Amino acid sequence: MTTSGIITLTTDFGESDPYVAMMKGVILSINPAARIVDITHQVPAGSIQKTGSIIKEAYKYFPAGTVHVGVVDPGVGGKRRPITVLTSNHFFIGPDNGLFSPIIETQGHTGIIHLKEKRYWMNKISSTFHGRDIFAPVAAHLSLGVNPFLLGEKIDNPIILVSPLPRKKNNDLVGEVIRVDHFGNLVTNITREHLSLFLKSKGLNIKIGSLILKKISTTYNDVPEGQPLALIGSSNLLEIAINMGRASNYLGREYGIGTKVIVRRHSAIIEL
Repeated sequence: MTTSGIITLTTDFGESDPYVAMMKGVILSINPAARIVDITHQVPAGSIQKTGSIIKEAYKYFPAGTVHVGVVDPGVGGKRRPITVLTSNHFFIGPDNGLFSPIIETQGHTGIIHLKEKRYWMNKISSTFHGRDIFAPVAAHLSLGVNPFLLGEKIDNPIILVSPLPRKKNNDLVGEVIRVDHFGNLVTNITREHLSLFLKSKGLNIKIGSLILKKISTTYNDVPEGQPLALIGSSNLLEIAINMGRASNYLGREYGIGTKVIVRRHSAIIEL
């Protein structure tokens, strides 16, 4: 695979500390021509599954040959392995803690490498900052075209975290909130494809907590300002939102990640 020279970074480091800058400095010291793109550094600390879903949503908009680094690593310094996941057209680098489960589940892989070849690491390795000392230099070397199979040994038993999927229950489709975005929208795991049968029916109902919405809107402006709505967002996922407001505030903090969302084809709504 020809590399694009682009490296993306997704971490839970925040932006008030120098950690992200250190990683970029390491990358640029090895490959001064690298183009580094920040996906986000505002993931809640330790949120492995959320980070995986963000990388899965974002990576497909980058050119083939892009190197994607994900560092949400509560087990840093422990027994978890540093890995590179190779798909048909992208590279993913990070800890083997389930972070890349959404990629492996949906895209498969052409190889998973346990990073063991220390000549591609920093000379001194901190037990608490593998993002700087292992993942950043490996990403830089990959972006220069180093054969990924020289980075370590191939493995076939990565850690997989099972992603929550919508399920059918009687006449219902039951999903859940998987992310609260920057705008306070409640993003669910229900895709347009999951909704295909419901979109063709009349009397659609969407229930979250005590809120019942009777249609799927096309835009936020389909309802008056301050009113709730459901729509399929840019990530092809069903969202609960407020026009010019925050659904997370409207519904309350108890309706965050993991909250059930029920879709029915007709007016009656059952309680789970």
